[in-house]
Amino acid sequence: MPFGARESGKDQLAIGRVDGSGLNGFIRFMRLLAIDTALDACSVAVLDGDGEGARLTRASETLQRGHAERLLGMIGEVMAEAGIAFSELDRIGVTVGPGSFTGLRVGLSAARGIALVVRVPAVGVSTLAALAAQALRESGAEQAGSAVWATIAGRGADVYIQGFSADGTPLDAARAVAAEALGEELPDGACLAGNGAEKIVAATARGDLVVLHTHGWPAIEDVARLGAVADPQTARPEPLYLRPPDAAPARRDERLLA
Repeated sequence: MPFGARESGKDQLAIGRVDGSGLNGFIRFMRLLAIDTALDACSVAVLDGDGEGARLTRASETLQRGHAERLLGMIGEVMAEAGIAFSELDRIGVTVGPGSFTGLRVGLSAARGIALVVRVPAVGVSTLAALAAQALRESGAEQAGSAVWATIAGRGADVYIQGFSADGTPLDAARAVAAEALGEELPDGACLAGNGAEKIVAATARGDLVVLHTHGWPAIEDVARLGAVADPQTARPEPLYLRPPDAAPARRDERLLA
């Protein structure tokens, strides 16, 4: 989707009741607002209901910058299209990273603010977990029992990566690593997802690696789905930074204060 393009619509989701299991977990009846500004998309969704009749009203625009200026308007538009008042929400879900420092702050600030005003929990969703969820959902790896390594292209030779089992359980911690170093780590025929996948294949010269998708940001449907089953006690809406910021804040020169 080109920069500036918008995607929106309503979908039916097969979501049922809580059983506590990974990405296969089902949820109770819930009205959830999902927000993602972690990467190059500004995305919002409202999940309304459960079972076969659950509705997902969503909108997404690709933006290199300007998330802060667009997000609140998009939230209002999606809430209006869904026909739900803020007071009717049960939960806010927001991506926590890895992602851009500025983008993460925009989404987290909005999610925390709305949750505070509406007095509902805000939960954090990993961008890598959402990318893995999309790969499992679209490829059938979930049914086949295959693990997925979700990736995001970092600066230079680095990628962000985390492995997930077929039910969405993390296999390791998210980390930043040189793509070439993964050549000896990834198992034979490992399934990769996200826009760091092709960088890994090229850097490792591993022809056996399977690329499931190369999306540069998560589908808001999967952010909503994961947010609905997240535990508010452990899935905190706090940024997941794996690298220090590119620009450090300016330091005060005490000589100028004399």
